[in-house]
Parts: sequence; structure tokens; C-alpha cells
Amino acid sequence: MLILGIESTCDETGAAVMEGGTRVLSNIVASQVDLHARYRGVVPEIASRAHIENILPVVVEALRSAGVELGNVDAVAVAHRPGLIGSLLIGVTAAKTLAWALAKPLVGVDHVHAHLYSVRLDMAAAPPMPAVGLVCSGGHTALYRVRDFLDVELIGSTLDDAVGEAYDKVAGILGLGYPGGPVMDRLASKGNPKAVRFPRSKMSRQSLDFSFSGLKTSVLYHVRGYQGREHEAKKLSEAEIRDVAASFQAACVDVLMEKIQRAVRQTGARSVIIGGGVSANSGLRAAMANFSLPVFFPKLEYCSDNAAMTAGLADVLLSAGRASPLDLDAIPHSQFSHATN
Repeated sequence: MLILGIESTCDETGAAVMEGGTRVLSNIVASQVDLHARYRGVVPEIASRAHIENILPVVVEALRSAGVELGNVDAVAVAHRPGLIGSLLIGVTAAKTLAWALAKPLVGVDHVHAHLYSVRLDMAAAPPMPAVGLVCSGGHTALYRVRDFLDVELIGSTLDDAVGEAYDKVAGILGLGYPGGPVMDRLASKGNPKAVRFPRSKMSRQSLDFSFSGLKTSVLYHVRGYQGREHEAKKLSEAEIRDVAASFQAACVDVLMEKIQRAVRQTGARSVIIGGGVSANSGLRAAMANFSLPVFFPKLEYCSDNAAMTAGLADVLLSAGRASPLDLDAIPHSQFSHATN
């Protein structure tokens, strides 16, 4: 089965062609980083306008790169939730139009669900089930019980900042620009993770929820000083910036690992799945290398937002008879309910 996937949930315009749910024939992404860098974050109106300009060229390029004619695709998939509503509407409208014009099935996909599925892209081995899934990115930090890729349950989520958002904000505090995750990761690899003991918010003993706002504030106080106190903001050397980045990253990784371990104990999982932009983080990957269970990360090119994971999961959904109607809505929130623990 050949599925054309479309991604426009935030600031990346993507299109991909998948075969059989796991083989990536093409994966095209038009990035908007340069448009949003001056604002140190995504501006929804700018993102929506860029999607309008990019959506047709990326679809054409995805088909050309895959060597597939538009009329030969078997279905059209789109990430229709969660995300910025203006951005979502561009992708959903394009997918609905193509599905209608081609008289092909339409499959709406939850973007967060697709991040969990991304570990299957171009990978021969499937994770043993049930699994604990972690989606960690600029917009999401949440844990899931994954009985299989059609049966996913939210068991923990962030109460404030997502971990990727915390990375971007701390990078801003350190004057490192946007996006902050990649540069923070590079600097952390050259710094001392024990130089500064930043707090680890682990909530109650059994909680699977996250909180990163206190960690972010602690970095701010360390770098700029306490408001109203006698000392002034510090001027950090390059070595001190590397140490702050390494110490911040160590705190983030410690919390993520602790919550994964709790989730494994509570669910009896046989493996761990980690997806989302922060799954590319070298510190997290190194820390999970000796975990007690098999750990599955996506290939680096499938960690950030992309349409291949959307089309891949759509193959699974369509095989289970879960096609979508042509009046499919763009929805800003995920299909998974909020965690209660």
C-alpha cells in the first residue's frame, strides 16, 4: 500500500510517501526556522502563511522523489491534531482535497501518536509489546502505555513547560539563539554536568507527570542573579555556558529517566519507545543505552516533525478499517485524555 502523508501541525511543512507502513520512499520537509528565529519561537500567523506557500511544492517533491504518480497512491494521510489551528487547517484542507479528487481513502492521524510510531520507520525490528512510550518535544512531554500501535493510553504529562520548550527558553537565557535544543546538546557534550546542581522535579513518589518550569527558573537565577539581591547578573564565560548547558541537560535527562523507570514498574512494559524532537538528544540516548529493557529511538531524520510517521501510522489505521470522513476536522488538542495521576 502506498500512502501519501502530509504534516503541517506547527512550523514544518512535510510530505512523504510510505510503502507498507515502514518503508520510507520519500520524506520532504520545508523548514521555517529562519522565519521564526528572530522571535525566539513559532509565530502562528507566519507559520500558517508559510504552509500555504510550501504545501504544494513539498507534495510534488515527495511524489517525484519517491518515483510515484499521484494517481497511484492508495490513500492520503494527514496529521489533523494536535497543533496550531491555522497550520493544521492548511494540511487538512490539502489532504481532504486530494482524497476527494482522487477518490481515495482519507486517514486523519494524531501527531503525537505518530511520534510514537516513528520508531518503525525504516526499521526491521518492532518493539516488544506492551511498551512505555515517551514523546518529548517542544510542544509535548508525555508518557503512554502502548499495548500496540492501535491501543495507546496517556499515563503522564507535563504540568507546565514541555522539555523541548525548556531547552529553547534556557538557550534564550544563555543567548544561544533559536531553536535551542541542538546547540544546547552540542555545548552540553563539552561541559561538566556536575558543575551546577539544578533541581529535579519528580512530583510525588508515584507520579508520572512532569514539571520543568522550576528548572528553567533555577537556570535564570543562576545566570542573571536574584532580583532585588545585591549581586548583579553574571557574565558567563564560554566554559561556564558549557557547564550550565551540561548541568541543565543532566537534570532534564535524570527526570525523564526516572519517570520512564516508574512507568515501566507500574505497567510491566517489555520495552521503551521514545519519539519527538528531543529523542534526537545525545545525552538522552547515551543515558538510555544501558537501560534494563530494549529501548527504541527513531532514526535521527524522523525525530522532528515529518510526514513519514503520519503516513506510516495511517497504514496501520487503514488496515484496521479506521479511515476518516471527508469532513475531518482540524483539532488543536490530542485525542488522548489528560493523565490523572
